[in-house]
Amino acid sequence: MSSASFKSVESEETLSLRMPAVKAVRAQGVLAWSSLFFVLLQSVCSFFVALDGLRVVIGVGALAGITQAGMAWDKVHTDWIRVPMIAFALMGALLNLAILRRVRYLRRRPSSLWRQRPLTLRKIRMERIQLVLSLVTLALIAIEELTHFHTFHRM
Repeated sequence: MSSASFKSVESEETLSLRMPAVKAVRAQGVLAWSSLFFVLLQSVCSFFVALDGLRVVIGVGALAGITQAGMAWDKVHTDWIRVPMIAFALMGALLNLAILRRVRYLRRRPSSLWRQRPLTLRKIRMERIQLVLSLVTLALIAIEELTHFHTFHRM
């Protein structure tokens, strides 16, 4: 045999001998990562079990926090914050309703009927969600303004 063919036979033998070693290293890596994953999963479980025992402390803290927030609410609930927020919400809801109305109008036009494809269920659902959210926003604005007028005797 020539020296070149001897080297190729030798390299094939070393490769075949190394293959089980490479597979063993990969298996050890998978085992190590999966062990780490399950340890982290168990740590999260232990965290929530420990947190479960702190429910009373969290509840008392929330009660104390809300009483302090009630005292600070008058400082936050001022017209310079409230009025722009209501105006943006009102404009957004009305703009959304106007866009939905315009889209439905454009779909019903005779000139666009020939190129219409049936709407997907996702698109119908999203338009309905937008409609409901806009109407809920308008209702919440009305409720907030009525309760604000009732409480503070001004809009």
